Amino acid sequence: MDIITNNFEFEIFRIGAYSFKVYTLLSIGLIIVFAKLAIFLIKKALNRKSELSKKDKDNYYSLFQISRYLIWTVALGLILESLGIKLTILLAGSAALLVGVGLGLQHTFNDIMSGLILLFEGSIKVGDVLEVDGDVVKIHNIGLRTSKALNRDDIDIILPNSLITTNKVINWSHQSKKARFRISVGVAYGSDVDLVLKVLLESANEHPDTIDKKLTHARLTDFGNSSLDFQVLFFSRNIFRIERVKSEIRRIIDRKFRENNITIPFPQLDLHVKSDITGRAKN
Repeated sequence: MDIITNNFEFEIFRIGAYSFKVYTLLSIGLIIVFAKLAIFLIKKALNRKSELSKKDKDNYYSLFQISRYLIWTVALGLILESLGIKLTILLAGSAALLVGVGLGLQHTFNDIMSGLILLFEGSIKVGDVLEVDGDVVKIHNIGLRTSKALNRDDIDIILPNSLITTNKVINWSHQSKKARFRISVGVAYGSDVDLVLKVLLESANEHPDTIDKKLTHARLTDFGNSSLDFQVLFFSRNIFRIERVKSEIRRIIDRKFRENNITIPFPQLDLHVKSDITGRAKN
């Protein structure tokens, strides 16, 4: 028994008043193992809820992220305690340093607080399609400081969480899984307006990604400089890839316009030249 105790008390190295012994190393190892075990059990328990609705899954994801951060925070505190470092003394002795670090890292701290707000509030969830700074992205991870997203060019984007919480952000997935979109087109003056409206409705409803086809609507919006301006409005669930859907509907519109002899005009400018008769007479 004395041999085991002596082995545990064996000093590996010393730094000033702090000594690093075998039982200290074992304590740190056990803390890390228990922290990882707790995170694993929480994740496994939440994964059992897979039969719940998508909304509940998103809430459980936020709960798991918050629990993970709390567990590692507690584990870090216990590791410092096992090393003989008192947190109260450490914080009190480094108050001035923390103020300076806080000023230098205020943006990072802002991102971290924004991450906690996103996780607790639940206004933004994994899988949501957002429009941030004019770029449409799909969120696939919400971290403590940054969130990871995929844009329409399949490029991974790292967003500081403060960018989401402090800027104007459009959440296309917040209310429902569908949204209304519009396509604008101009036709030549003298075209049959009723025929154009009919063709636009048929073109939008012909695409398989158009839903609620009874709500598809076409309208004459304006008398342009060189064209009659129309819009067709339709609903779709393919929010993230909607630009591809719009392109395909435009191709259908172009084909049907040619089939029905409807012309899409190009801008025209009439130039009137006025002769200076008075100037010639003087010469």
